[in-house]
Amino acid sequence: MNPLYALRTVVRGRVWLPGDPGFDAARRPWNLAVEQPVGAVVEAADADDVATLVRHARTAGVPITTQPNGHGATGRTDGTILLRTRRLDTLEIDPATARAHVGAGVSSGRVQAAAATHGLTGLPGSSPVVSVTGVALGGGLSWFGRAHGWVADSVTAFDVVDAEGRQRRVTARTDPDLFWALRGGGGDFAIVTALDLALHPAPRLYGGRVLWTAEHAPAVLDAYRRITATAPDELTVWLDLLHFPGSAPMVAVDATHLGDEGEARKLLTPLDRLPAPLADGRRVMAVSELGTITAEPTDPGAGLSRGELLTELDDTTAKTLLADPIAPLLSVQIRHLGGAFTRPSDSPHGPLTEPYALYLFGIPGTPAPAEAVAARQNALADALPVSGRKPFSFLNPGETAADAFSHTALGRLRDVKHRHDPHHLFRSNFPVLT
Repeated sequence: MNPLYALRTVVRGRVWLPGDPGFDAARRPWNLAVEQPVGAVVEAADADDVATLVRHARTAGVPITTQPNGHGATGRTDGTILLRTRRLDTLEIDPATARAHVGAGVSSGRVQAAAATHGLTGLPGSSPVVSVTGVALGGGLSWFGRAHGWVADSVTAFDVVDAEGRQRRVTARTDPDLFWALRGGGGDFAIVTALDLALHPAPRLYGGRVLWTAEHAPAVLDAYRRITATAPDELTVWLDLLHFPGSAPMVAVDATHLGDEGEARKLLTPLDRLPAPLADGRRVMAVSELGTITAEPTDPGAGLSRGELLTELDDTTAKTLLADPIAPLLSVQIRHLGGAFTRPSDSPHGPLTEPYALYLFGIPGTPAPAEAVAARQNALADALPVSGRKPFSFLNPGETAADAFSHTALGRLRDVKHRHDPHHLFRSNFPVLT
C-alpha cells in the first residue's frame, strides 16, 4: 500500500490526500504568496498521534514538515507529510512558579489572555495568532525582549517526538545540545509537541500607536531616535512608515512600557512636542491587548518581506530612510532592540549587538507586481547600514539558515541535526542542511 494512503489507518487525527475535498486549503500556508506542495496533510490528534506518525514516516522514508498554521512557510515541502499541530492545544498556567505549559498549537494571544489574569505575561510579538512554539523555535523578537531577551531564552523545557518516534522531555540538563538547538534553531531536529515557558511580571502596561501624516516623518523619526537613545529596558518603541493602497502615506510610532502610565508618558514626551497626530491610541492596557497596537491581519494573506539588522540609526541612515516614498511597499518598520537582547544567550542566535531591526513588507500585485516590491526592498536595504545577518524569524522564502546564524553556530546546528536526525526525517521551513 502507498505509505501516504496508509496514513488513514495509522493516525487518529484528520488526513488529507491529493484530490480530497479540502486538501488545498489544508496545505495552504499563512502567506498565500507561497506555494506549498506536499504529499499529504495530517492534523494530529495529540502527542501520541505525532509519535505514531513519525514511526510510520520513518519506516516509509517520507519526510515530515511541521506547521501549526503555516507562518514562516517557504514552500520547501515537496514530497513531505505536512503535520498540523493545531489540536495540541493544552495550556496550563502555574502562577505560583510563573510557568506555563504550552501545547504546540497554542497561539500567543491565548497565553497572554491566560497569563494576564495572574498579572503575568509571556513574550508576545506583534501578532496574537502565531503559535508560541513556532516563535520560540525561531528565537522570537518580542515587545518585551528588551527587558527579557529572546522568547527562546524563557523556554525551560521541550516535550518532543524524536526521529525514532520516541516521546522525550528535553532540558538543558537532559540534552544540552538539542535544547540549545531548539531554542531558536528552527524545527529541524525534533517535533515539539509542547514547551514550558517562564512567565514574567506585568502588573502594569501602557502602550499604543500614534499616527501622523507622512509630511511629519522627519520630525517623528528625530523624536524616535531621541527616545530610543536613552530608553530603559522596560520601554520598547517601533517606528512604521506606512503606505496603504488608496491612502496617503503615514508614519506611526508604536510603544509599550512595562510600568506605570506617568513614567511612560515622561519617557515618550518627545512625541507630545510634535504636530497634532491623526490618532493617538496610547492607554493603559492589559497584556492580552497587545495585538491591537499594530492591528496586523489575523487571516492569511499574500506578502513579500525582507528583514535586516541595522548597525546604526544616525543622520545619514535617517536621511536615506526618508529620501524617497516607500511605495510600492506597504510598510517599513524599525524595531528598537538593545537591552536584554545584548546580554549572553544560550541559543543559536546568541546576543544581538545590532541596535535596531528593519522589516520591509509589501503585497505582490497590490499595487505593484512582486518584482517591483522586491526591487524596492533590495534597493532600500542595500542603501542602509545592515550587519549582514538576520533574525531567523525574519527570513523570507528566498533565504536560508546561513543568513541568520554565524558560521560557528550553523556548524553546531548541523552537528545536532546529524546526531539527532541522521536520515533527515524532519524538514523545517529553513533546513540547516542545504
